[in-house]
Amino acid sequence: MDQQGFRTVLVNRNVPEDLIAPALALAARFDTFLSDKPATAETAWAFSKVLIEEGNNSFNNYITLIRYCRFIQNDEMYVALLELVDGGEVGARLYRKVGKQFGNKVRNEVFAGIGVTPYGTPTPEKPAYLQPVIERLEAKIGKEACADFLSPSLRRLPTRDFLGERQKYKRAANIDEYLRQRKENFVAELETCLRENRPFFAQRITEEVIAFVRSDPEMGGGRREGNIIYETKIPYMTQKYLDETDPTLRRYYGCHCPWAREAIKNGDVRLAETFCYCSGGFHKKTFEVIFKQPLKVEVLESILKGDGRCRFAIHLPPEARLP
Repeated sequence: MDQQGFRTVLVNRNVPEDLIAPALALAARFDTFLSDKPATAETAWAFSKVLIEEGNNSFNNYITLIRYCRFIQNDEMYVALLELVDGGEVGARLYRKVGKQFGNKVRNEVFAGIGVTPYGTPTPEKPAYLQPVIERLEAKIGKEACADFLSPSLRRLPTRDFLGERQKYKRAANIDEYLRQRKENFVAELETCLRENRPFFAQRITEEVIAFVRSDPEMGGGRREGNIIYETKIPYMTQKYLDETDPTLRRYYGCHCPWAREAIKNGDVRLAETFCYCSGGFHKKTFEVIFKQPLKVEVLESILKGDGRCRFAIHLPPEARLP
């Protein structure tokens, strides 16, 4: 392991000095774990299970491993570990939220035999944890109520992270201009990723990917009709999505949700499509911060239920500045 090289990475990331030594030790341990194993997603997930068993499955430890995989230029393990952090909080937040909203008795019945999904649970194992929980919750409160419950999203989405979008909206002449600028900024970010040869979240960007995003008026910005914004999600692995001819694998590459994706590919767990309202909540968050109020979202199309894309309708409040 190149200790000095990785130390430089940590310093450049402004990691506090007292955290650098533990980070280097973890990276060295991971490097040793890889010495007699293939450097694949499965191996990265296996190491995560070791951390879970030890109680060392902390956010900071996963960030260290993600940075190390970028440092050694292993994209497969980088993506595999990134998936554990992306939405990793969902299991615990779902458990707490069910108890808070419906009471401990309902929570205990819904999570019986399952409990809180450990942070860092490997992606292929997540649907098996989630499927019975959502099914039981739907049986308890009804499918529509379950969708409403999930629609604020189970992700941790601090309002402060979206305040910049509120300021952009205030500077725009109306909502359509804001959406146009939002799209331009999204495409510009993808172009920067391509130019700098770095991933956009977990995926590599190509000219074809950028052309695909540009061609869809709902992707990356949103398209307004009346008081509704229609937004289509960019595929999780867009180039693979575009290249794939197998319908199941194409949907697999399109789905962003690490709690649902493996259910699409393997088919051994049928995760309820209601869960996609969690993703809808993510998409409406920007507009809820802009307008300082909860908004309604509809899941119009969902890869999880068999559609070829994920598409949402976000209902604007009356005070939205329309052209």
